Amino acid sequence: MSKATKRKHVVKEVLLDYVQPTENQRIVRVLGSPGNNLHEVETAEGDRFLASMPTKFRKNIWIKRGDFVIVDPIAEGEKVKAEIAFIIYKDHQRLLQNEGLWPSGFNKDDAENRAKEKESNKGAESHGSKGDKSGAEDAADGTDDDSDLFVNTNRVYYEDSEEEAESDEESEDEEENE
Repeated sequence: MSKATKRKHVVKEVLLDYVQPTENQRIVRVLGSPGNNLHEVETAEGDRFLASMPTKFRKNIWIKRGDFVIVDPIAEGEKVKAEIAFIIYKDHQRLLQNEGLWPSGFNKDDAENRAKEKESNKGAESHGSKGDKSGAEDAADGTDDDSDLFVNTNRVYYEDSEEEAESDEESEDEEENE
């Protein structure tokens, strides 16, 4: 099987298949990646350990801090105690929550994260123009939940008040008159 065909099948499996965790498997949140295809993960109870990324996902699927995964435990592991079996995306997460399979420890953290994201989104929205909405955005406002949209935390949004802008213009006019 060629690399492209393998990648296609792996991506299709991750995106389209719906997987429920078995008795041995656990749902954990990714905290970071120290390297060598290892990821630091945390359980709903707060236990932290390393999980390895299997070969089939390497260079095909990317996970980042805050993502959720299903892991298989490794009995003989001292530091690396699990292997990633499946990556959970937002759609899978909603289905697991509806079926009652989602760990209750993550629900509190998710609510806090959504509140933080909404606050940062409000700052981003106030920075942009307010009256320029397209038809798609108008339709999305009433029906869809935008809480799963990506917010770029690397960009700082400054809110300039009108008073500061007017005082800057007045000082420039005074300098020109002199």
